[in-house]
Amino acid sequence: MYAILDIETTGGKYNEEGITEIAIYRFDGHKVVDQFISLVNPEREIQPFVVNLTGINSNMLKNAPKFYEVARRIIEITEDCIVVAHNADFDYRILRTEFKRLGFPYKRRTLCTVSLSKTLIPDQASYSLGKLTRALGIPVSDRHRANGDAVATVKLFKMLLAKDIEKVIVQDAIKVEPTFKMEPSLKQILNNLPHITGVYYIHNENGEIIYIGKSKNIKNRVSQHFTNLNGKSKKIQLQTAAVTYDATGNELIALLKESEEIKRNKPIFNRALRRTIFTHALYSFVDEDGYINLKIDKADGRKKAITTFSTKSSAKQFLFKAVEEFNLCQKLSDLDPTKGSCFNYTIKQCEGACIKEETAISYNDRVNKLIEKYSYKNANMVLVDKGREVAERSVILIKDGVYMGFGYVNLNYQISNLNVLESVITPMENNRDTQHIIQNYLRRNKQIKLIPLNNP
Repeated sequence: MYAILDIETTGGKYNEEGITEIAIYRFDGHKVVDQFISLVNPEREIQPFVVNLTGINSNMLKNAPKFYEVARRIIEITEDCIVVAHNADFDYRILRTEFKRLGFPYKRRTLCTVSLSKTLIPDQASYSLGKLTRALGIPVSDRHRANGDAVATVKLFKMLLAKDIEKVIVQDAIKVEPTFKMEPSLKQILNNLPHITGVYYIHNENGEIIYIGKSKNIKNRVSQHFTNLNGKSKKIQLQTAAVTYDATGNELIALLKESEEIKRNKPIFNRALRRTIFTHALYSFVDEDGYINLKIDKADGRKKAITTFSTKSSAKQFLFKAVEEFNLCQKLSDLDPTKGSCFNYTIKQCEGACIKEETAISYNDRVNKLIEKYSYKNANMVLVDKGREVAERSVILIKDGVYMGFGYVNLNYQISNLNVLESVITPMENNRDTQHIIQNYLRRNKQIKLIPLNNP
């Protein structure tokens, strides 16, 4: 659990500042579950430059509660939380100073979104909250007011959690979460999980990830782990101390996250040899007469595939449909072993490339259209799908045919601006598994939106 906060102060000498406004959002890693926003009477003068910056003046604070009147609420809303702030050292120091004046030893773990951003979103021109959120396309209102800045920090922190593919933030949080130190029953853990699409992480008592999985229904899938009687499931059940999850909004992001994060985190109960998730591929070659031939074969990483498949039968099923869609020759597609004309020629669904009745130039034009459609070779595009919330969209960036990563946006501006898009996405490795996942998903889901990008 996190307490994401922002504080406005009077300014002045070090450790003599007073709080003028505070906003705290209790955040469970997915949504805000509680909030506290209040002006505070600092009982001291506000520096003129601070008044100009925040718009908060002494007249506004005459009837505001003094710090001791809100102290109990602050303690309650930050209980068992890691305090998160943009420049956390400052906000945490101010809070501790105010509590020290009351004779109360206020102590919390802290996380700084400046430091996290420098690690997870490198090479930004500035890491000030205003400039960073602007660069990331995060809308901010009431800048330099506690609530406006706290809301922006919540949005930024949510993005940072998504970018943390090695799950360092979550694993550290589990180590200090008291509820996970009480050896909770598996039923209690299950009760806190949602029926949503995403990736889930099973942790041991040290916070270490021992298993990563994906599902269209996280609660039901984890329930299977907790009720199965096979040897692997029993071992997982004995070591489980917590289950965390990331909502993804759709199956494609879940598949990509699962593939990447298993490779990065290497959980002990994920199959150690899970290197590839496909067995067959579609290849092309030019025959001695100049015609492009298609052939299904076992996947070979040394050869450039058009697209890949999990089974040979799914590959053949795809190719029969593709031959029909692009009016191709079954013989030149390795679907008819005849030495003469193919079957489709006899029913007038082949233009005669099998007997050289159609020219290679004409025939190859249609084959190249198939290759272009299903290989996304050299493509610059964004795949847009459902997000984690109603107003949100997921985005996958492909540059020069290379998968760059995924992210989430709320505004069309974030998609159309390539610089913002590259900052928003979580960088991911482009490998044969990710290519297979994307290509296979595109074949099965025609509703996904493809937006071409101009060459940068």
